[in-house]
Parts: sequence; C-alpha cells; structure tokens
Amino acid sequence: MLTALTQLNYVIVLCDDLERMKAFYRMLFAFPIDSESETGLTFRAGSVLLSLRKRTRDYDGQGVRGDLPGVQIAFLVSRAEVDLSYRQLLEMGVTIVDPPTDQPRGHRTVYFTDPEGNLLEVYAEI
Repeated sequence: MLTALTQLNYVIVLCDDLERMKAFYRMLFAFPIDSESETGLTFRAGSVLLSLRKRTRDYDGQGVRGDLPGVQIAFLVSRAEVDLSYRQLLEMGVTIVDPPTDQPRGHRTVYFTDPEGNLLEVYAEI
C-alpha cells in the first residue's frame, strides 16, 4: 500500500486527436481552463484537474478502440440533473451509451462517450 497517497487530484485522458477532444470537452463542460498548450488542455473541475494530453510518449500507446473504452470518468449531480444532463447531451449530438437508468447499486446514471470512445457518466445517489 502506498501510504503517502491520500487523494486523487489529477486525471489525464490520453488523446490521439487532441484538437477534436479539446472541442468536445470545451462544448461539454463549463469548468475553468487551468492551462493549455500544443499537447494538452487542463480544466479545473472542483478540486481535481481534468487534463487532455496528446499521446507523445512511447508508453502512451496508440490508436483508439471504440469497442473498448480506455477510461471511465464519472460526475456526481442531483437526481434531477441526471435527466437534465441527458437532454442537454442529446441536444449537443453526443453519443449516448445508456439513457437515464436507476441502477440496482443505488445510482441514477446516464452514460455517454467522447470522440475517442472513453466512457463518461453523469450519476446521482438515489
């Protein structure tokens, strides 16, 4: 166990088409931009930094597999906001994987994907 680690504060999504991903995430979120460069864009999402980074390192891997998401990122909202988010996602033309559903684990969820097939979730505790 890594005892020095006590919180998650930075999430990085590796990207093949960085410009397309930047446009998608800017359309999706009103989070303030913390920093931007030719190889990345970082949002301040509350206490967590959410960053998009172009695959530039040998160990970053290459290629997108739409049938196998590389990451799932979840955003907690109120129950009513799950359905509101779903309607807004539809208006934006975002690909919905699973519409609003009450899950047996006690969450109301809507799942959707970004342009590179990563899974995103808006959920509420119910």
